[in-house]
Formats: sequence, C-alpha cells, structure tokens
Amino acid sequence: MGIRFSALSIDAVDPRAVAGFWSSALGWPVAVDTEEGIGLVPEEGAPLSDFGIVVLPVPPGERKQVKNRLHLDLRPSAGSTAEEELQRLVGLGATLVQVGQPDDAPWTVLADPEGNEFCLLHRGDPADT
Repeated sequence: MGIRFSALSIDAVDPRAVAGFWSSALGWPVAVDTEEGIGLVPEEGAPLSDFGIVVLPVPPGERKQVKNRLHLDLRPSAGSTAEEELQRLVGLGATLVQVGQPDDAPWTVLADPEGNEFCLLHRGDPADT
C-alpha cells in the first residue's frame, strides 16, 4: 500500500481571482472549472489527479487571518532571474509580505490576492533557504 500527493488545495473567497493568479504565475492551465472549485495542472491535458492546485470557494466571512502553516516555494526557471520574477508576480497581483524573515534572506515572501503567503527563492535549491 501507499499514497501519493495529488493536489494542493487553496481556500478562497474569490476562487476565480486566486486561480487566475496562480494560473498566470505558474503558467498552469485550468483543467476543471466548476462551482465546487477550479483545478490547475502543470500542462495542458494533464489529469488533475497527477498533481495540481485546486482552488475551493469559502464563505466571505472566512477570509485568511493568520500566517500560513504551509506555503509554496517557487524558483525562477532557467533564463529568468529572481528580480524579474518578483516584478512579474507583483504585476500579477502579489504583494510583498513581512513574516519575520531576515533582511538578507535568500528568498522573498509574497502573498497571492487573498493573502496566502509563498516564497520566491533567490537561488535554485529550497535547501538554500
């Protein structure tokens, strides 16, 4: 027996805005779009069950209030710098966030349109953080 990771779920008051942000940020197409949730996959035609991000609706009163206990670490692809990606992500609607990281941290903390934190790594390996 065994299990495998299937999807990362993100709760959102405005699932379309959050799914749109992550789809643009990662370049992942929408595979599923229903009232129950929006599913993103790494490449066109990939099944959501092979790993994806699912954005699920929550009532307006359930806005995020505290720091995430789980977050994504992103790194620039070959041919792109952390600064270029930082500017692109901010242009898509991300905001810079201070969660207590040191000024010289090798990552930048950002938040998606509903305040879910994620990190942009300045170097290639998450172990560098």
